[in-house]
Amino acid sequence: MVYTSLQSPDKQDYTYELNIAHLYGNLMNTYGDNGNVLMLKYVAEKLGAKVTVDIVSLGDQFDDSYYDLVFFGGGQDYEQSIVAHDLPNIKDAIAHYIENAGVMLAICGGFQLLGQYYIQANGERINGIGVMGHYTLNQENNRYIGDIKIHNEEFDETYYGFENHQGRTFLSKDEKPLGMCVYGNGNNREDGSEGVHYKNVFGSYFHGPILSRNANLAYRLVTTALHNKYGADISLASYDDILSQEIPEEYADIKSKAEFDS
Repeated sequence: MVYTSLQSPDKQDYTYELNIAHLYGNLMNTYGDNGNVLMLKYVAEKLGAKVTVDIVSLGDQFDDSYYDLVFFGGGQDYEQSIVAHDLPNIKDAIAHYIENAGVMLAICGGFQLLGQYYIQANGERINGIGVMGHYTLNQENNRYIGDIKIHNEEFDETYYGFENHQGRTFLSKDEKPLGMCVYGNGNNREDGSEGVHYKNVFGSYFHGPILSRNANLAYRLVTTALHNKYGADISLASYDDILSQEIPEEYADIKSKAEFDS
């Protein structure tokens, strides 16, 4: 049964409303990635939007016409296997949401499950729902762990984070990376890519959570969802006005690239 996990307080006036679906939020929450939902709520409220967050989990239906933004986090192999069995029940709705420019952030296991398949550390193949083209292979006795910095050329934005994943993901021809690695391993340590960007879906292996350290990405997700719902002409506060001073650059880039290369 879908249930509301977070809601903006009623004590203030709001100009907009945003409905957020947290897919399998009771199962997929490694490394504190629920913090991404809190950051989305925080930024949306800064922009004058009342937020309702629903947990959509096992046996639930996903209403792609109701939700304005979706978060799909990561989990351990056991939880991901459970979710993989249930996810095909909402595959069509998820595909419709994505292809109609719905805004989604998918982290680690959520990122993998949207694709064709992934191979677990034990070699078992787990099918994704195939609504996106990427696939994920495993590694033997190795993980990609450490600080990472990427740059998105399309938006001219830089994102900082921490990666901890065993999978090696390869994007399809119709997918772009979230960014190219300045340092760190990224999707597979072969092509320099990290994460994925397809229509309004953004995926990444960044934990920490990603949005608490990258307010620029949180702003992009929320404003895109608001423009989708209310039109391109709505007037929203700029990133510089509401967020730029809250996540200072010197905090994000604690260490220089030279330190990481040494």
